[in-house]
Amino acid sequence: MEQNITLNEHNKEEYPPMHTAEHILNGTMAQMWGCGRAVNCHIERKKSKCDYAMPIALPAEQIAEVENRVNEIIAQNIDITMEFATKGEVATRFDMERLPDDASEMVRIVKIGDYDECLCVGTHVANTKEIGAFRISSTRYQDGIFRIVFRLDTPT
Repeated sequence: MEQNITLNEHNKEEYPPMHTAEHILNGTMAQMWGCGRAVNCHIERKKSKCDYAMPIALPAEQIAEVENRVNEIIAQNIDITMEFATKGEVATRFDMERLPDDASEMVRIVKIGDYDECLCVGTHVANTKEIGAFRISSTRYQDGIFRIVFRLDTPT
């Protein structure tokens, strides 16, 4: 029996490789530095930025570690999958405060293998091999917010 699932309308169509790279960056920052997912993101085709609440700026060596880890995950050719659940079913797995007030009862969980999962209504690639090389082009730290600006090189 096919189920008709209704999600919130999304107000923007992201560039799927960049949006999927943002998920991997968020998972990497949360795992490596315990800062959680970005508090703010701006995702575009040519360059994107994510802001993380952190007590200090990461030095160049640690920024390089983040970039390398993201590229290691991309190189694993991981399938991106989705599952659907009600907000009540996933309330203990995800930060529900990040959902908009008018979020539908049904939510979509985007998974990058076993590496990362989050609630998302945006567009993504089917496999990390479609992303290309991830490159951190600049960082900035101000008032407890560490900004990472990143780009993608076209996949070969």
